[in-house]
Amino acid sequence: MKNWLYRMEYKYGRHAIQNLMMTVVIGMALVYVADLLNPTVNLQSYLYLSREALLRGQVWRLFTFIFLPPDSSPLFIVISLYFYYWIGGSLERAWGSFRFNIYYLCGMLGAIISCFIAGGATNAYLNLSLFFAFAALFPDMQVMLFFIIPIKVKWLAIANAVLFGYSFLTGGWDVKAAIVM
Repeated sequence: MKNWLYRMEYKYGRHAIQNLMMTVVIGMALVYVADLLNPTVNLQSYLYLSREALLRGQVWRLFTFIFLPPDSSPLFIVISLYFYYWIGGSLERAWGSFRFNIYYLCGMLGAIISCFIAGGATNAYLNLSLFFAFAALFPDMQVMLFFIIPIKVKWLAIANAVLFGYSFLTGGWDVKAAIVM
C-alpha cells in the first residue's frame, strides 16, 4: 500500500492542490456570507449533496458540497473555519499536499457513497474526520477549550469519538452511512 502511494505521489504529486484547506475554508466563508447577504436565494440548497439532484444531472454537487459551512452563529462559524484551516494546514504540512489531497478526496468519495445510500450528505463528518487524523498525529498538542481551559487534543478526540458513537446509535440511516463512510 505504501509503495503504491509513493508511486502515485511521484507520478502525480505536482498536480496536488496546494493549501487545499484554505480553498475549502474560503469557499465556506463565501457561501456563508452570500447566504447572509441574500437569504432568499439560499445558496446552500444548491450545493447540498442530494441523490435526487445528482440523478437529475446536477453534477456540480459532487464537488460543491465541500463548501457548505457549519450551521451556527457567526462567531462559531469564524472559530470553526479557523479550526478547520489550522487542522487541515497542519495535516498538509505533516503529510504533504498530495497525501492530504488524497485523504480529502477519499473522504469526499465516502460522502458521495453515503449520499447514494441515504439520499443526501454534507461535509460535516468529512471535516470532523480531519480532527481524528490530527489527533493521531499530534495527540499531546494542547488547545484552549473556551479560550481558557488547556486540554490535550487526544482527550477532545476521545470525546468526539463518543459523540460519533452516540450519533451512530441514535441517528437515522443517513447519519450511520455518513459516519461509516
